[in-house]
Amino acid sequence: MEIKLFDKNISDFIADLDKTTMAKALRTLDLLEKFGNKLSMPHSKNIGDQLFELRIHGKKEVRLIYCFDNNKVIILHGLIKKSQKTPKRHIKLAKKHMNSIDLI
Repeated sequence: MEIKLFDKNISDFIADLDKTTMAKALRTLDLLEKFGNKLSMPHSKNIGDQLFELRIHGKKEVRLIYCFDNNKVIILHGLIKKSQKTPKRHIKLAKKHMNSIDLI
């Protein structure tokens, strides 16, 4: 399954991670590319409204929020988690990004 980034901020976010965390993020993205919507916990979690979070565990808890569009995965937003729940403002931002693209 093809993976697309919503904008350059996503690639910058991944590039700014420390080497170990970046390697884990890229490995988890490879799993998403290979398994698509079949990928589940502990790597992927449905967070509602057609949004999913890719869960990268390590020194830092990283989340990449994404959605599916036909046979593509679109990474909408990235964040470093500092609390148990993913903050609502990050989910709202990802929804805003998802609504700005034409999903078929």
